[in-house]
Amino acid sequence: MVFSSLTFMYVYLPIVLGIYFLVPKVLRNSVMFIAGLLFYAWGEPVYLWIMVLSTLIDYTAGLFMHKYDHSPTARKICLLASVIMNLGLLSIFKYSGFFVSSINTLIGTSFPVPEIALPIGISFYTFQSMSYTIDLYMRNIPVQKNPITFATYVTLFPQIVAGPIVRYSDVQNEIDHRTISLDLVGEGVAIFTKGLAKKVLLANNIGALWATIKAQEISSLPAATAWLGILAFTFQIYFDFSGYSDMAVGLGKMLGFNFPDNFDFPYISKSISEFWRRWHITLGSWFKSYVYIPLGGNRKGLGRTVFNLFVTWMLTGFWHGASWNFVLWGLYFGVIIILERLFLGAWLKKIPAALQVAYSFILVVFGWVLFEFDKLSNVWSFFKAMFGANALGFANADTLYYLLSYILVFAICIFFSSDISQKLALKIKARFPKVWEYGTPVVCIVVLLICTAYLVDATYNPFLYFRF
Repeated sequence: MVFSSLTFMYVYLPIVLGIYFLVPKVLRNSVMFIAGLLFYAWGEPVYLWIMVLSTLIDYTAGLFMHKYDHSPTARKICLLASVIMNLGLLSIFKYSGFFVSSINTLIGTSFPVPEIALPIGISFYTFQSMSYTIDLYMRNIPVQKNPITFATYVTLFPQIVAGPIVRYSDVQNEIDHRTISLDLVGEGVAIFTKGLAKKVLLANNIGALWATIKAQEISSLPAATAWLGILAFTFQIYFDFSGYSDMAVGLGKMLGFNFPDNFDFPYISKSISEFWRRWHITLGSWFKSYVYIPLGGNRKGLGRTVFNLFVTWMLTGFWHGASWNFVLWGLYFGVIIILERLFLGAWLKKIPAALQVAYSFILVVFGWVLFEFDKLSNVWSFFKAMFGANALGFANADTLYYLLSYILVFAICIFFSSDISQKLALKIKARFPKVWEYGTPVVCIVVLLICTAYLVDATYNPFLYFRF
């Protein structure tokens, strides 16, 4: 992973950008398409054909939907073919083992459980490609007849493996006609550098603590150590995933695309409903547009609204992984959001804002326990450790060592996961515009050098959302 990170930053990316800026505009989509294929093949050569097949399915479905535009039946068949084939591929490669093992457990059979390696980013590019045919069926977008242009959209290498999920409507104008300026490239470099720093300097460092604590027997963890561990994971997954999203958005701007933002300081949310408006924004928007609203949304009475929320959040959890802990994780948030819709939201507004944030943050932390442990027995054991059921006391010498070793990292993570950092940056930019203008490139260079030093020496450099 270290080699891949360095090679991508200092070899692959400069070559792609150099070729992209040098070729005529008419060839830039072809460069992007080839770059996307090579980038994916670099990390997952065996399963490149799945992404290509998904692209062909939706491109062909779109053409036939356009050809038979005046036939509602034909258009519906095209849509169903796209959805069934895409979800079929996703089910085979991501969920087949889960389905078979669940059947074996439920009815006592012994069917062989398929052991299929999960293709990187299959959930992301499948949803991205499939959204095109759904939007086309709903007449929200025009058909794309150029196969290279459509393939460019599906294989956009900045965000192909871990989001944000970009709908065709997000880039339909830029996919054919995009403008690249020095200011836009500079803005993209700054956003990319911010994302890289989140990932390398914050996620990796705080994640090392969680890796150390998670490797221990859960029954040997005192309460404070368990809390330190899951708090470390709480910040790791945020800075890891939002860092990757920022890098994707920054690269997109360098190439002339304006990808949607995927995070908006979710840990300062005052409710779980607000948290999910700030966390993985593009996924929440996808499920709202293509599941919740088609089911009826909140237009068919309270009972139906509760049912629609339940289904949507069960599927949101299941999207993240083929394991019961992900299903329960989705339902956990779904139940809380339903309660907030029924009465809890009104009650929250009556208490101080700080308590609202604390309520949301603590529930999110509990949710990450469900998310991180695929065995439900481990989930229960870790919850017991958090509340002192291991009878090992509140803390031990290791707890103090971890706290002293990581207290500065925790403080930095808290600062940058709040919007204080953004507000401070905006004040500096407004008050000292020249300092901001000339200081930003210097800061970017310094941060890139520091990140490079960390990558060269790193032994712990996972991308958590690549597994989805």
